[in-house]
Amino acid sequence: MISNDKCSISPHGGTLINCFSDNSDELSQKAKKLTSITVSKRVLCDLEMIAIGAFSPLGGFVDKKDYDSILEKTRLSNGLIWPIPITLQVNKTQYESIKNQKEIALKNDQNETVAVLTLKEIYQPEQKKEALAIFKTTDLNHPAVKYLFETGEYYLAGDIKVLNHTYDEFPDYNLGCVKTREIFLEKGWKKIVAFQTRNPVHRAHEYLLKVALETVDGLMLHPTMGETKGDDIPAKVRMKCYKTILEKYFPLNRTLLCIMPASMRYAGPAEAVLHAIIRKNYGCTHFIVGRDHAGVGNYYGTYDAQKIFDNFKQEELGISLLFFEHSFYCKSCDGMASFKTCPHDPSNHVTLSGTKVREMLRAGEIPPIEFTRPEIAQILINSMKEKIPT
Repeated sequence: MISNDKCSISPHGGTLINCFSDNSDELSQKAKKLTSITVSKRVLCDLEMIAIGAFSPLGGFVDKKDYDSILEKTRLSNGLIWPIPITLQVNKTQYESIKNQKEIALKNDQNETVAVLTLKEIYQPEQKKEALAIFKTTDLNHPAVKYLFETGEYYLAGDIKVLNHTYDEFPDYNLGCVKTREIFLEKGWKKIVAFQTRNPVHRAHEYLLKVALETVDGLMLHPTMGETKGDDIPAKVRMKCYKTILEKYFPLNRTLLCIMPASMRYAGPAEAVLHAIIRKNYGCTHFIVGRDHAGVGNYYGTYDAQKIFDNFKQEELGISLLFFEHSFYCKSCDGMASFKTCPHDPSNHVTLSGTKVREMLRAGEIPPIEFTRPEIAQILINSMKEKIPT
């Protein structure tokens, strides 16, 4: 564990967790003698998030006591706010192979050992109850509900030791919680706002980021780069967009691009709370929560991800929230605005559906500059052309 007493904001629970092994060679040799299971990409992302301290105070996968408390109270059994159980699911076959083990080796799909789990408990949860509590639905069309019901009915609980990073994309931007806190100190930033996204930054995003940046010392653009839905824009394409928007339209001395190696759960309100806690662990003092945060389909109300924070006291959550409404370009205002600042009829607003934007990009058309920067549109057009067979 790594204590932190220098950054202006304490990690969740007071201690920043570090689950990387002090001796990877020794742990690797030990793991060769252990029964192993192969884990999914989502679990690999969870291992990374636990290891780098982003899921502090968790040092592994939650036990039945914490699991039940999260579902019933949105808290760990010790009373600390925690909205989504971080679990390791296994199926019947895997369960039979490890049920009598004290330690288990976890492997990726290349058969490489990535971590060792000290098995504390195996339990069978009420998965329907979990789906309703966390995702507000049991509909298999919800990607996380589908994963929940199809991955396995047994949950493994216990602490982990990770050999090396289990997420290997964009290593220069996978800074981790210790490093970002050091960077904030070096830069002298005391107030840092984080922005969560799984999409390229368009003009509406740019607007709210700059509004937020007016009130703080620095901005951490913190995109989710783990597993997302199949129709989401690929991570490598999005990274090009993020670098471009920051280089061309933001002061570089007041911004930091850092990826979050987590997988999306599309849990809407519950995930908004988790995302706030994660940014607190990274050392951010403020977090932007927009409309339909971490949403998918029509499972959540437009502003449910903001309303959920009414259930928690600010001093207990430990990070300041910035709530934004839908923003747009208004022809009458001749600039970016939101319903809080614009008095004009919506017919004056430049808004495009995601479907319409994708149609334009596939046709090689750059959407209106009021909607997206042309440089970003061109990156997306080029990526779509690369996918089209000749």
